[in-house]
Amino acid sequence: MPQNFLYSLPKAELHLHLEGTIEPATLVELSRRHDSAPLTLAQACAIYNYENFQGFLMAFKEVSLRLVTPEDYELVTYELMRRLHEQNVLHAEIYISVGVVHWKGQEFAPLFEGIERGRQRGEADFGVSVLWIFDAVRQFGLEAAERVFTLAAQCKDRNVVGIGIGGDELRGPAGDFRELYQRAASDGLRLTVHAGESAGPESIWAALNIGAERIGHGLTAFHDPELLHVLAEKQIPIEVCISSNLKTGCCGALAVHPVRSYFDEGLMVTLNSDDPAMFHTTLVGEYELARDHFGFTDEQLRELARNSFEASFLPAEKKLHFLALLDNHP
Repeated sequence: MPQNFLYSLPKAELHLHLEGTIEPATLVELSRRHDSAPLTLAQACAIYNYENFQGFLMAFKEVSLRLVTPEDYELVTYELMRRLHEQNVLHAEIYISVGVVHWKGQEFAPLFEGIERGRQRGEADFGVSVLWIFDAVRQFGLEAAERVFTLAAQCKDRNVVGIGIGGDELRGPAGDFRELYQRAASDGLRLTVHAGESAGPESIWAALNIGAERIGHGLTAFHDPELLHVLAEKQIPIEVCISSNLKTGCCGALAVHPVRSYFDEGLMVTLNSDDPAMFHTTLVGEYELARDHFGFTDEQLRELARNSFEASFLPAEKKLHFLALLDNHP
């Protein structure tokens, strides 16, 4: 199958962190704006090379610290939407690490103005549909998460569709957030949880028990046959991020990644790039991995693309619109 099939295939991306899309060249631009000794391109590239999950978190921090002004956020949002358009990603649901913004001591409201300006420009220029998911850092605790989720509820009329918790699963168990998730649901927000990335299947069970509608990563679900059965039976979407799992060391080798077995066992698999700049990938690159290393056929890749729209938090009529474009794709 020619590579251009994967580029032209209409698709959505559901697990994508805004801060993790910043390419080294853009990081240099941000550094010139804010650092007394700006990064060289080589220094910026070095930040994106690390050995493990903790190293990745430190790299994410280094990048995030150089996002300072609304204009910075507008720049990176617009560039992200341009790259999505280049891959024919018609819709994306993008995590914003609001918890990290608060950790930096910044007021989020003016920064969100910049993000929304970038989104509006990107939608006008590229036609890409974007919804935001406000992400809390689980190890920062309940009070910090509550602040993030309250903001999400206040911004529901500004393309904010849901909430999530990322970060260290072991230091912030999902069960601790049950009441906050119940409140978010009653506020009309959709619920995601990073789970089973760096912790075992019990973390995924905990996510389901607090109401998660989609599971971010779900890498360790294969250790628990009963959990696999529940995920398949209830068709709970799994936001699979192959390159991410390898680069963070959460998965030891491509050969043991469970994406193929999940698909074959009937789980609702979606492919995602997570932090594409930091993991040296793209969404098309993830589809290429599925094809070249896991033997997904063209029809199965279409099914993955269909899943990406089906699992989205879009209203039904917009899902149908995008699915029709997919069905009409040669």
